[in-house]
Amino acid sequence: MNKINSDKIFNIINYTILSLVLAIFMYPIWFVLVASISDPTFVNTGEVLFLPKGINLEGYKKILEYSEVLTGYKNTIIYTFVGTCINLAVLIPASFALSRKELFLRRFWMIFFLITMYFSGGLIPLYLQVKNLNLMDSMWALILPGAFSVYNMIICRNFFESNVSEELFESAKIDGSTYTRFFFSIVLPLSKSIIAVMVLFHALAHWNTYLNALYYIQSKDKYPLQLVLKNITAQLELISTGESLVDSQSLNESIRLQESVKYSVIVVASIPVLILYPFVQKHFVKGVMVGSVKG
Repeated sequence: MNKINSDKIFNIINYTILSLVLAIFMYPIWFVLVASISDPTFVNTGEVLFLPKGINLEGYKKILEYSEVLTGYKNTIIYTFVGTCINLAVLIPASFALSRKELFLRRFWMIFFLITMYFSGGLIPLYLQVKNLNLMDSMWALILPGAFSVYNMIICRNFFESNVSEELFESAKIDGSTYTRFFFSIVLPLSKSIIAVMVLFHALAHWNTYLNALYYIQSKDKYPLQLVLKNITAQLELISTGESLVDSQSLNESIRLQESVKYSVIVVASIPVLILYPFVQKHFVKGVMVGSVKG
């Protein structure tokens, strides 16, 4: 009975702490969503905490007035899909190869990759390289320079070392399996969790790309969503600055609209990621933990 009671007390404390942690992490997301549909006046005065007050959709209406938003969505979806596919096509085979002890000069290749994690040429050499490769103002400028991540490769390599045993390969080899068939028929089906994690990591990186697009993309019809939304907020700030010279009423209306758009922009940019996460969440914890800790 004492053991049962102690277990109940532990569960109560555990669930209480987890609930508090969940609330701490979820509240900023909830607040942004609530603020985006609330009257900016109530938001600025701190009257909006948990529930919307003074329903206001002006921010979303203003964003939808810009046709560039749909174009930015389309471009970002293309960049994210193509970029993630290329990332996985390069990352997974390389990680598997480096996990094999019989790979020629395996330690040398690992050191070679690790050096790039700590030393780089910097922004200007990268910009010149992209320019010399004629990648400027194309989607490949946002995809190819980051096609391979050493950090993610280490996670995947550790996953393969921990989950793809040598006995499994020997059994496949006895049955006449080659490395290629072993990789596609056995390794990939066993690696769904780590692949799901890598899809999430790389898709998030491509979806949130901003600086690279600012450096390499000049055509507005090729802007990703993040750059489009930044330009919209910058335009509204410029308009409010101009209206400050006209009259105070126009300035107040402009500031209210700007505040509403600010929260609406965050929601618009985050919705696809929030939709994607539940589909890979069940693999997320397993993939990260197994891939990060060998044993």
